[in-house]
Amino acid sequence: MNYQTVLNELFAGTGVTFNGEQLCDPQVHDERTYARMVKQANLGAGESYMDGWWDCKQLDEFLYRVLRAGIREQVGRSWQMILRQLPAVLFNLQSRPRAFQIGERHYDTGNDLFEAMLDKRMVYSCAYWDGATTLDVAQEAKLELICRKLCLKPGMKVLDIGCGWGSLAQHAAEKYEVSVTGISVSKEQVALAHERCKGLPVSFELQDYRAVKGTFDRIVSVGMFEHVGRRNYRAFMSKVHSMLAQDGLFLLHTIGMNQQGPGGDAWVQKYIFPNSELPSELRIDHAIEGLFVKEHWQNIGVHYDKTLMAWHANFLKNWPRLSARYDERFKRMWEYYLLSFAAMFRARHAQVWQIVYSKQGIPGGYRMAQ
Repeated sequence: MNYQTVLNELFAGTGVTFNGEQLCDPQVHDERTYARMVKQANLGAGESYMDGWWDCKQLDEFLYRVLRAGIREQVGRSWQMILRQLPAVLFNLQSRPRAFQIGERHYDTGNDLFEAMLDKRMVYSCAYWDGATTLDVAQEAKLELICRKLCLKPGMKVLDIGCGWGSLAQHAAEKYEVSVTGISVSKEQVALAHERCKGLPVSFELQDYRAVKGTFDRIVSVGMFEHVGRRNYRAFMSKVHSMLAQDGLFLLHTIGMNQQGPGGDAWVQKYIFPNSELPSELRIDHAIEGLFVKEHWQNIGVHYDKTLMAWHANFLKNWPRLSARYDERFKRMWEYYLLSFAAMFRARHAQVWQIVYSKQGIPGGYRMAQ
C-alpha cells in the first residue's frame, strides 16, 4: 500500500498538501511518516513529530484541518489501535491506588516549566477572553467568573478539588474573605501553593478526593474531572454531595466531548495525561441524577484555543532557559501537545463546560452574583 497516496486522497479538498509551500503544509523528512499516520492516527503522527520525521510551520492549523475534515476518524483502525482502547473500557484506570499517577507523570513535571508557560497566578485551565487582551487579565476574569457563579460570601468554607498551584483559592480568599481547603494529587503543586498563599486562610493537602472529610458551603472543581473516569463519575458526585452543605453550591469546570466514546486519545494518554478521559454531557447527567439540580450551564470552549496559543507563545519565549533541563524531544512533545489541543478546540471537537449545581434547587431560581 502506498500510504502517501492514501493521505493525499484523504486530504483532498482540505487545502493541505504534504511537502507543499503553505505554512500549514507538513514537510516530511522520513518516508515512514506516512505509514505511521495512516496506521496509528494521532499516536503515529505525534510520535513521528517527536522523532523529527516531519515538521510544520503552522502545526496548529494543519491539525485543525485534520480534525475539521474528520480525517482522524478515517485512520488508525488497526487491531493494535483497538487494543489500546480496551483498558479504558475494561478496567478502572482512575482507581484510588492509581490516583496519584497523573500528578507524578504530568503535574510534577516541573514548576519551572509551568511558571514559564502560564500567567502570573499559574492558572492551568481555560481562560476567559471576553474583553481581555492579555493572558493575565483573561485568567483573572475566569477566576472572577467562577467566584461570582459560586455566590461567595465572607466566612464561607470552600473546597477546591484539584486546586493546582492555588490560583483560585488565593483569589477567593483575597477578594471574598472565604477560607479554602485545596486538594491535589501533585506534590509539586501543593508545595508551591503553600508558598504562594502564605498568610491567607487557605490550606492545601496532597490528597485524593475520595479521602476528603468535612462539610463545605461551596465546592469547586476546575480541570480535574477529566481525570476521574467514567467508572467513578457517580462516586465522585456522591462524594461531593455528601460534603456539600444543604444550601450549598457546587461548580464543575471540565473539558467535555460532543458525544460518548472512548474519551481518550492514545498519544495524549501515553505522553501527556495518563488515565485521562473526557466526559460527555450525557455521562455527567447520569452521574448527578437524584443528587443535584443543574442550575446553570455555560460553554466557554471557544476561549481555550486562544489560551493554548498564549501558553505556546510563552513556552517558546522561555525555551532558552528551559532547555538547560528539558531536551529537544521534550520540546517537540510539548509543542505538539499545546498546538494539537488548540486545534481540537478551534475545530469544536471538545468543549469547556462550567456547570453550577445545588442539592434541592434554589427557591426562586439561581442568580449569579453581580
